[in-house]
Amino acid sequence: MKLITAIVEPEVTDDLVPAVTAAGAHGLTATEVIGLGQAHGQAGAVNSAACAALLPRVRVDIVVQDDAVDAVISAVAKCANTGIMGDGKIWVSPVDSVLRPRTGERDNSAI
Repeated sequence: MKLITAIVEPEVTDDLVPAVTAAGAHGLTATEVIGLGQAHGQAGAVNSAACAALLPRVRVDIVVQDDAVDAVISAVAKCANTGIMGDGKIWVSPVDSVLRPRTGERDNSAI
């Protein structure tokens, strides 16, 4: 199992949710966050600390089975890609175990 975490522009979330579920995700968590990347919150101001600003983004966390990782990453990337600096980041982390408290199901059965 893997945890796919993506930081995306808020405007893409309406398209992202159906895209990742169609790609094999059974659920996700989205959180409003603020942050900055290479542009430090300013278009065209790469690595300029003098104009750093925290911008609104959405963090999306998706736990998937190993065989769905590539499809879900592709779906997120397609939705997030505007071609402009600030499209965000996607990373993948291992998940050792998952437990669904209501049923006691574990691991792949719990996702």
